[in-house]
Amino acid sequence: MDGSLLHSDRRAFLAGAAALALSACGGGGKGGRTKLVLGDQVHLLQSKAEAAKALGNLSYDIEWANFVGAAPLLEALNAGAVDTAPAGDLPVVLAAAAKVPLKVIAGAVSSTRDIGIIVPPGSPIRSVAGLAGHRVIVSSARGSISRYLLLEALKEAKLDRRTVDIGFMLPNDAAAAFAAGRIEAWATFGTYQIAAEERGARVLRDGQGINTGLTLIAASQAALDDPDKRAALRDVIARFRQASLWAQAHPADYAAVFARATGVDPKLAKLIVERQNPVLVAPDAAVIAPLQRVVDRFHADGELPAHVNVASIVDPGIFPA
Repeated sequence: MDGSLLHSDRRAFLAGAAALALSACGGGGKGGRTKLVLGDQVHLLQSKAEAAKALGNLSYDIEWANFVGAAPLLEALNAGAVDTAPAGDLPVVLAAAAKVPLKVIAGAVSSTRDIGIIVPPGSPIRSVAGLAGHRVIVSSARGSISRYLLLEALKEAKLDRRTVDIGFMLPNDAAAAFAAGRIEAWATFGTYQIAAEERGARVLRDGQGINTGLTLIAASQAALDDPDKRAALRDVIARFRQASLWAQAHPADYAAVFARATGVDPKLAKLIVERQNPVLVAPDAAVIAPLQRVVDRFHADGELPAHVNVASIVDPGIFPA
């Protein structure tokens, strides 16, 4: 079930990414102006920037490209279809380990409660140890923050990962399958997890003490090497920083815009904003050190194709001083 859905989504993504890449490669914006193609997930970044009215009077053009998960978004970054990609820490590191030419230009720290292994209401599975002999769906890929949580939680429970049947689905497909009762357990995150919890899902283990809670904004090396795009990136990241500060000060206003942008129920939007509204920060030692510890552990488990020195994939020159 999950395989066919994932492959179908992947084919659709690749076709769309190819078209977007062709348009992005067409050059600049209107009248020869520089254009940035800004990747996003579930409209989180766009809705916050627009709610804060942070994108007025730009000296360059922007185009938003929304994706359902980190894996397709980072593929788009690698394909040159987007200039930036906000994603969880491990997907960005996995992309770097796979030689995707990127650099981290900003970060944010969210609650690690918002990464979890969940089961449907009424499930007989009461603990991580109870996952033995059952199928767990991970959203959305092998290098995801949800995959890391699951593997570390299994070790914590002294459960051999080979006793668990692990599958992968993009989060929107997994959300529909979970709601329909076709998934026994789901390792997921963010808005998908919060929505499922609101419908009665139980959390077996969240990311506290395991995950970093980091979200990173990566930029393509090509964009960073282009002087005009680099200047535009400096400006837009400063605007995103101000938008994040505004959203923390005006959570109700941000939640209303988020609900309109995504179509989610306003009550759910309010809960999402309460739990996921971090301030954008520089990719400095406070970001690099905890991420390096997780990377070292993930690599030791054989989950990364190559070891990554996190400091080497950071460009500190974009974030405002």
